[in-house]
Amino acid sequence: MEYKIGSDARCAVIGYGSWATALVGLLAANGRRVGWYVRNPEVLELLRSEGRNPRYLSDLEFDPSVIAPSDDLNAVVRDAEVVILATPSAYLKDFLAPLSVSLKDKFIVSAIKGIVPGDYQTVVEYIHDRYDLSYKQLGLFTGPSHAEEVSRGKLSYLTVVCTDLDNAHLIGSRFAGGNIRLSYSTDLYGIEYAAILKNIYALAVGLAVGLGYGDNFLAVLIANSAGEMTRFLEESYPDRRNTQVSAYLGDLLVTCYSNYSRNRRLGLLIGHGCTVKSALNEMTMVAEGYFAADCIRHINTRHRVEMPIAEMVYRVLYERASARKEMQELTTKLI
Repeated sequence: MEYKIGSDARCAVIGYGSWATALVGLLAANGRRVGWYVRNPEVLELLRSEGRNPRYLSDLEFDPSVIAPSDDLNAVVRDAEVVILATPSAYLKDFLAPLSVSLKDKFIVSAIKGIVPGDYQTVVEYIHDRYDLSYKQLGLFTGPSHAEEVSRGKLSYLTVVCTDLDNAHLIGSRFAGGNIRLSYSTDLYGIEYAAILKNIYALAVGLAVGLGYGDNFLAVLIANSAGEMTRFLEESYPDRRNTQVSAYLGDLLVTCYSNYSRNRRLGLLIGHGCTVKSALNEMTMVAEGYFAADCIRHINTRHRVEMPIAEMVYRVLYERASARKEMQELTTKLI
């Protein structure tokens, strides 16, 4: 049975980080009242009193009449038809732990580009299994989209992914406007895994920069990363997809070269000589690629796809392998 989103569906956002804050900003700019689950007392107080998030994107101001921040997860979910998940994947289960309201009549959109650690599942796969929801009521909001630029109105191209394109367009209408350009897809599997893999490859690029490799090599590394990503998608879940478009390749590129990229920064710190533990401690926000490297390696034991770049990142992060030696070895495997 198809799941159809109502034309007047109310949206709610779960999470209070930079991406969650940027998404609420887009929804609020379209004049619709947005439910917002914020479990941090300091952030909640400032949102209610001053209309801003003191921790993330603090320059972004909200009209109090169009946002409804709350620390009551069940109330926020109960009042929404479309629930948008925008927490780091590592904390998703903690955020949803208080949930007692049924999701059976909700449409869940993941704006998370990460794997659920320990479960070795994407967010869509996890929500499907944990809450017994059909893939027809699950979607993605993704693309090359650093929150810092989206919140400042920089031109951004985003993709809404649902099995039903009518639902995708209804969700997209909530975010459309200004400098947001939207495209639509039904490739739930491919686009979600691409958004996860690109974090691993950005970490590899950060390692290379930290180790002193130049632009010539980085071009080769990123080109091979794009090929490795495509190979994984095609061998694990064949479909008619064009991995050269922005939801796949564009997201990979921006995460690899942008100074906003948390994953690139984590690799850069390790490449400069930090231990993995100290680099993680220095990060102020979650680098999804750290968890993804372990999970993708585990998942790939089923598919056995040749992934030398992802394997290299895993060994550096989890086996204490020398980043310099691993990168030198990798250079012999690239074309």
